[in-house]
Amino acid sequence: MSDENMLFITEDQLALDTAAEAVEIQTTKYLIFVSDELMFGLDANNVVEIITDHSITHLPMVPEYISGIINLRGQIIPILDIRLRMGKMPCEDCSIIVIDVEGTQAGILVDSVAKMVDVPQENILPMPSQNAQKLISGMCSLPEGGTMLVLDCALLLHG
Repeated sequence: MSDENMLFITEDQLALDTAAEAVEIQTTKYLIFVSDELMFGLDANNVVEIITDHSITHLPMVPEYISGIINLRGQIIPILDIRLRMGKMPCEDCSIIVIDVEGTQAGILVDSVAKMVDVPQENILPMPSQNAQKLISGMCSLPEGGTMLVLDCALLLHG
């Protein structure tokens, strides 16, 4: 093989290597929480903080799934019980995940907060069309086992 052909192979290989580096796997960070023995994922960009001990002021004449409000450093935050929102039994000893969706903050009562995970976007599958659960926008299998349901925060607050 001539030196000239060797130069072309090297440049072609260099171009392929550069293209491979440009195609990075796009991942999204999710906060995994458990509610009613199901694993849910919240986009970490929506999570403000996690509160483990806070008293909730109950309100009259609100939907059943709204547990009440909390005063968090002078800001009034409505609290939603994710179990009641999905038609399950209410949460007993829960943590609160405060989320922010387009400037609207709310707290979600959950059984427990598990961990943060990076999930490749290509692994998120849409929910089956016959599924009546509209709060879930997708699902994926986690590497360490189990299935994560992706909670649609916008629908949770505005739906």
